[in-house]
Amino acid sequence: MSGLKFVKAEACGNDFLIVDAALMGADAAARTQRLCDRHRGIGADGVEWVTMHHDGAVEARLFNADGSEAEISGNGTRCVAAWTVEARGGSEVRVRTAAGEKECMLLRRDGNEFHFLTEMGHAEVIGEKTVAFSGVAATGVAISTGNPHFVELVEAFPSNWQARAAAIAASPQFPNGTNVEFVRIAGRNIVEFRIFERGAGETQSSGTGSCASAIAAIRAGKVVSPVEVRAPGGTQVVHWDGADALLLEGPARLVCRGEFLL
Repeated sequence: MSGLKFVKAEACGNDFLIVDAALMGADAAARTQRLCDRHRGIGADGVEWVTMHHDGAVEARLFNADGSEAEISGNGTRCVAAWTVEARGGSEVRVRTAAGEKECMLLRRDGNEFHFLTEMGHAEVIGEKTVAFSGVAATGVAISTGNPHFVELVEAFPSNWQARAAAIAASPQFPNGTNVEFVRIAGRNIVEFRIFERGAGETQSSGTGSCASAIAAIRAGKVVSPVEVRAPGGTQVVHWDGADALLLEGPARLVCRGEFLL
């Protein structure tokens, strides 16, 4: 039997497998789907296929659980950074993603638990959109934090928010799909959100989604930076100056390592 070595990590309940990109095989999408299957595989929201470079940077190609390739995951990037620190030490990790290189700075570590501050790069506020579906409409703001997001500010989370998010994500207004967040203001520096991720569905959290949620709330004048962003899987902190400085602070935990039999 041949095997594929992996490390599993999670950041605020958003879980990823970290695997050497040399093991992607001829069909990375199909292999990712097998690995991420929660009943017949290992189970994860996605796979970070990684390559260590001689200049010290780590390249990470993210494939979602459904086999689609994504530009970046903020949580996945921190998981890759934690794996890198564990593998070779140090306190700063440069992770190359399809959305550019991200600098992860280790703030503290306790065993297999890490806490990073990540430079997320430039966020683009595309503007307000109204999406019609099933006889109703949702109005929110489209934001890119390296990947696409549609953020709707709400007084309370809709009881059917997953179905609502799936309908929004499938709208023709987003030909490449979008992540969808529902955001509730909980204080002058606090928001809560729920997320439906492109390629994974409902997840416990999202790093880029936390950024988009905070930006939408700041832009609406509802909160001020830094913003504590709470999700079912945990809390992250977003720092945004309204221009280029977008920083994301949050945890990552190495869960286990093993070998998947092919």
